[in-house]
Amino acid sequence: MSLQLLIDDALAQTPPGRGVWVALSGGLDSSLLLTLAADACRRYPRPLRALHVHHGLQVAADDFAAHSRRLASRLGVPLFLERVTVDPVGAGLEGAAREARYAAFARRVSPGEILWLAQHRDDQAETFLLAALRGSGVRGLAAMPPRRDWQGRGVARPLLGRPRAELEAEAARLDLAWVEDPSNADTTLDRNFLRRTVMPLLESRWPHAGAALAAAAGHAGEADALLEALAALDLARLGGDAERLPVAELAELPVERRRLLIRYASGQLGLPTPPARRLETLLAQLGARPDAEVRVAWPGAEARLWRDHLYLLAPVSSLPADWQADWDGETALATPLGEARVALARDDGVPLRLRVAPRRGGEWLRLAGRGRRDLKRLLQELDVPPWVRERLLVVHQGSDTVAVLDAGEGRWLAIAEGWLSDTPGPAGSRPPAGRRPPVRGR
Repeated sequence: MSLQLLIDDALAQTPPGRGVWVALSGGLDSSLLLTLAADACRRYPRPLRALHVHHGLQVAADDFAAHSRRLASRLGVPLFLERVTVDPVGAGLEGAAREARYAAFARRVSPGEILWLAQHRDDQAETFLLAALRGSGVRGLAAMPPRRDWQGRGVARPLLGRPRAELEAEAARLDLAWVEDPSNADTTLDRNFLRRTVMPLLESRWPHAGAALAAAAGHAGEADALLEALAALDLARLGGDAERLPVAELAELPVERRRLLIRYASGQLGLPTPPARRLETLLAQLGARPDAEVRVAWPGAEARLWRDHLYLLAPVSSLPADWQADWDGETALATPLGEARVALARDDGVPLRLRVAPRRGGEWLRLAGRGRRDLKRLLQELDVPPWVRERLLVVHQGSDTVAVLDAGEGRWLAIAEGWLSDTPGPAGSRPPAGRRPPVRGR
């Protein structure tokens, strides 16, 4: 099948009426992809746009942008340019550039639309080798999927099964111009070292090395899909709540499936998966005493053990101890943990002058039918975890405590007698699954 027919087929596989975007760097691969996509969309009308991300990392970056403008203009394709700032601290230069690039994709490509990337089979082989050399698991070895859902958008790589040599031949046939990235010659970068030194050596001994490595990545992708299905079954058996896993049932699984389930649950929550050492530390803590407050953290996430459950969470922000605010009970409440769209009123309709501050200890509320209740004991009755208690806000009228707010989720936990609220959760929603509704005053 020719490359043009390949792109025609990829276009036919996109849902009717959906717009297609091509990530255009200005290099050979993406310039060819946009050219073939433009031809396909002329014959099979479909909205087509190009997106160029200007990283600003080298002098040639302006040349990439200028070439992208010329090519898109010649093809009659609207081009959108996104300028990004790359901060290499933490993720490294390549990782930070990728994060900035995907952030630009998310800003421009709308949910429901399709984004085409121009990686090819040689890229896939290199990605597989890099993952193997880093000691990656099955997911890493699967390298780049041909297509996937990403934040409500479709991401596809229609050229992934074809070698770069075929792309070069097609570009020559079309007399296509492109811009060479000067950094591609820098063999101090791992991928360039593989591309320019390792892969030619491997192919001198095994001519089909690139195809074989890409095929191995495909096999790993199939295995990863099966493992994900197994983890989904295990999660369902353990109650289906990825954020809150019962320790006893988790401990009954073989250790390999425990690792798999925790990684899968983290992914379901949009959290980074724990590195191998952190994950082993976490598994070793599953047998800790019930009263032990275990916390295992890694960049972007943390796990906590409490009351026989394992909680997977984004890092918990604490409230400044000296923070407080005046509030009228009606307008959105701005807190250090974000805006809480909640409301509070007296049942007699008297205008309010409220003060909101972090919980300090010793507070109590008067609840309808229950009388005066110590807040500490009330939170224990409500199964409020310790890390949530650290971010609670208490609403006072004068010297009286009238309500307790979970500032992290923007929902009421308790409301005193004689007080009303029509917003028990964020923006008036129901409390999250598995959480109790607020204790109300009436």
